[in-house]
Amino acid sequence: MSTDTPLMQQYKKIKEEYKDEILMYRLGDFYEMFFDDAQIASKELGITLTKRNKEKGQDIPLAGVPYHSVASYIAKLVSKGYSVAICDQVEDPKSATGIVKREVTRVITPGTIIDVDYLEKNKNNYIMCIKSNISGKEIAVAYADITTGEFVTFDILGGNIESKLLAEINKIGPSEILIDEKTNIDLINLFENKIFLSGIKINSVQNVKKAEKYILDFFNVLSTDVFLLKQKDLAIEVSANLLKYIEELQKENELPFEKIEYRNINSIMELNLSTQNNLDLVPTRLSEAKGTLLGVLDECVTSIGSRELRKLIKNPLLDKKSIEERQYYVDYFFNNVLFREEIRSLLKDVYDIERISVKVIYGTENGKDLLALKSSIKKSLEIYKNFIEKSKIAELFNIAVEELLNIHNKIELAIDYEAPFSIREGGIIKDGYNKDLDELRKISKLGKDYILEIEHRERERTGIKGLKIKYNKVFGYFIEITKANQHLVPEDYIRKQTLVNAERYIVQDLKEYEEKVITAKSKIENLEYELFKEVSSEIKNKIEIFLELSQKISYVDIISNFAHVATKNSYVKPEIAEDDNLELLGARHPIVETLISRGEYIKNNVKFDEKNNLIILTGPNMSGKSTYMKQIALNIIMAQIGSYVAADYAKIPIVDKIFTRVGASDDLLSGQSTFMLEMTEVASILNNATKKSFIVLDEIGRGTSTYDGISIATAITEYIHDKIGAKTIFATHYHELTELEKELEKATNFRVEVKEDGKNVVFLREIVKGGADKSYGIEVARLSGIPQEVLSRSKKILKKLETRRAIIENKIKTEQMLLFTDVLEEDEDIEESIEEFSENDKKVLEILKKIDLNSLSPLESLIKLNEMKTILNGGSNE
Repeated sequence: MSTDTPLMQQYKKIKEEYKDEILMYRLGDFYEMFFDDAQIASKELGITLTKRNKEKGQDIPLAGVPYHSVASYIAKLVSKGYSVAICDQVEDPKSATGIVKREVTRVITPGTIIDVDYLEKNKNNYIMCIKSNISGKEIAVAYADITTGEFVTFDILGGNIESKLLAEINKIGPSEILIDEKTNIDLINLFENKIFLSGIKINSVQNVKKAEKYILDFFNVLSTDVFLLKQKDLAIEVSANLLKYIEELQKENELPFEKIEYRNINSIMELNLSTQNNLDLVPTRLSEAKGTLLGVLDECVTSIGSRELRKLIKNPLLDKKSIEERQYYVDYFFNNVLFREEIRSLLKDVYDIERISVKVIYGTENGKDLLALKSSIKKSLEIYKNFIEKSKIAELFNIAVEELLNIHNKIELAIDYEAPFSIREGGIIKDGYNKDLDELRKISKLGKDYILEIEHRERERTGIKGLKIKYNKVFGYFIEITKANQHLVPEDYIRKQTLVNAERYIVQDLKEYEEKVITAKSKIENLEYELFKEVSSEIKNKIEIFLELSQKISYVDIISNFAHVATKNSYVKPEIAEDDNLELLGARHPIVETLISRGEYIKNNVKFDEKNNLIILTGPNMSGKSTYMKQIALNIIMAQIGSYVAADYAKIPIVDKIFTRVGASDDLLSGQSTFMLEMTEVASILNNATKKSFIVLDEIGRGTSTYDGISIATAITEYIHDKIGAKTIFATHYHELTELEKELEKATNFRVEVKEDGKNVVFLREIVKGGADKSYGIEVARLSGIPQEVLSRSKKILKKLETRRAIIENKIKTEQMLLFTDVLEEDEDIEESIEEFSENDKKVLEILKKIDLNSLSPLESLIKLNEMKTILNGGSNE
């Protein structure tokens, strides 16, 4: 028979179902945690670890947090990767027989936080689910934000599927990823040691049986075709898995999802993981917005707009018509300055309608939220009035005016301007809104006035000037008298409580009126709560209107923001070209130019056309090669999200993919060297780039020996030029590659201009035609602060090596000429020479004739070479 108390029996039974979560168990005004949960909470939250009654001779560890501030503690635990189960009292303690009934009402994981005060306001909090098919040649992804109601799914098909998945995960930036058992086996190696996944909670999820029926029932629709999911079985399955997981964690809470949005990732520019990071598009988990494209472009005045802009930057459009439609609206705001500033001024007072609406669905809204919604409706209606006066763009802000006005007026009538955050303690509803409430308030007010009369009367009667009538929840109303005045207390006073320095008493009429006042107060609080929920219910019935309004607000915010940033930073509207020609005049790097003094940035030009689509760029480190290349990629992205670009003139075609191979670093976690990592990324580029892609390559082949590096870099350049035809900039230190301009029809040499002034070298950061003939490595070392003694020694060694190189090169040329002459003279005797070969020699020659070098792997080549060596040494190939 168990020696546990009934409370501990209840706790252990509930904990058994939630072994992997920290269980917060409601006890009075606290959420308590026991055993291991208490020890974890004490350490992670910095709260006191105490002990409860002993169980089997052992103290039970205990830690607790106040119920009214539990959200902040939950947020802290979840941010550290823990899941939290909230166990609440589900019956009134006053009417309970025995122990109060308790149940887990919600499980909170990193991706299912609904307390938006503890989330980044300018960033979505996504939970993602991934599923692959049996062959592994298709992956479906679903992701959702339960604080905004967004629910999206898409398929990844075809080659390079794993790379595409990693890129999409990085784009979306989920805080939690769900994988079913089968898919988990497939992805465990892919996710292993991926640094960008650190901090993301990876959880398992059960596959939903009859997934399509589950989706149909949840959304109450007849066909998944309404979500464009007909015959997309894997997308349906992964969506059902995600939806079911969220529903189970939220228990009986209603979810905010109105639809599933199917996204075709082939309609947006492909940006692999490396490219996203190399171009600094948005902040990573460890970085700030400053120094990223988002940091430059985001001057949105609403959090809804900022969240949406973050998505746009990582998902440039591929449809010319859609891009030009955005440009049209941006252009209107750009040219109509007063209109733009008026709209942006109004938008500043629009709150986060999206997240407030979802709080209403969850029932977690308060009076402040409804007041914020009312203010947002008012400003939205003013924005609408401004738009309908501008006929050219009136359709951009077509909203449900009448319904919004009705909700505004309802909130205006009902909710007090000073409404508190709590919805259970009264003070929310205005006087005059409800007759019953007004009557109760009158009784309460008269009762309080009478209590003040009693206080005045008792002071007069006793002569105790410091006599006070006070109130608390435990003892109700009482008279408090200090010990110094005890001799003045009348005999009819009834002692209620003794304190160190005072005594507390009651009198009969105080007790009678206390009951009336407290009863009225309780009735007021209950009635106000009911009236508040009635108003919320009306909003909830119109929730689609508010979610649609939030989309309109975010779009207007973004396009007016694009116009504002374009004006501020002197951007130009790009022409979206019909052909594949790209031209930028006076182009700048949009991020770098904001980090240096205004006017210091050196502008540069670039042009790709049918005659020139490959630039070989030479010049020293620190001279601006990477900046030049990245600025072109960033301006392409800006153009394809509908923004103006950092240039004096821009003509940009639709680019389907951007690839960047920049920098050199070992991937120590996966055991890949600099060169191996570089070759892996280059292989991905060569296998996936198309003629419509833009490629940035920086210093390919530097991780191996010089001649190997030159050979590889040359072959890669030739392959891109001859086979792919993508617009490419290849930055290199190998001056030998400049010779390719003579061999490749569409290749052109460019260099970073360098000015030599006596002993000093100045990097002008200007890109001009022609190849560089020096690396200026020692000059870069000088700028980096290398000691003068080292620099001087380097110059002496360099001079010696250059002299030796010249001697060797002259000798090689002489020997080559002699060899060439000998070959010509001996050409006639070749057949006779072959006749003099041994049998083993002939066997090797036959093998060499049959080998297809292009089809051999490195390992197969070594095996074949060893085989021929064995034959030449007298062995056999059998």
